[in-house]
Amino acid sequence: MTLLVPFDGSALAEAALARAVEFGEVFEQPVVAIAVVPQGNDGYARDRGWLEAGESFDTETIVSRLRDQVEALAPDATFRYERVPRAARAGTIAREIRRTARRVEASIVFVGSDNAGRLVTALSSVGGNVAADQTYDVLIVRHTG
Repeated sequence: MTLLVPFDGSALAEAALARAVEFGEVFEQPVVAIAVVPQGNDGYARDRGWLEAGESFDTETIVSRLRDQVEALAPDATFRYERVPRAARAGTIAREIRRTARRVEASIVFVGSDNAGRLVTALSSVGGNVAADQTYDVLIVRHTG
């Protein structure tokens, strides 16, 4: 059993990672954080705080920052990342997360999202698409505190 956390560096992703670590300690299960990075997409990266003002897109810098953030919050967690094309939509990102869930044989995916799993979800919701997969359980973290 592995506990998987889609990680984009947001406060809700941090909260989901913290919750996964708590579960991992209780159930003695490894935690894996997965970041999905659309290549060369400055707007997406800036929206998520991955780039500073005026900074150009660099995958290695972004991945390094996300890895450092995961290590600071969960030193024993494994960090992985996947690259997707620049114009990747939420469905593409969710597909990569679901693939990773299958690869690591995730039993629970911890999704930090304020809208995943609602009766009505936005078509562009990564969290909603990940939560819809029935091959693993989903724990939705909606609050940072």
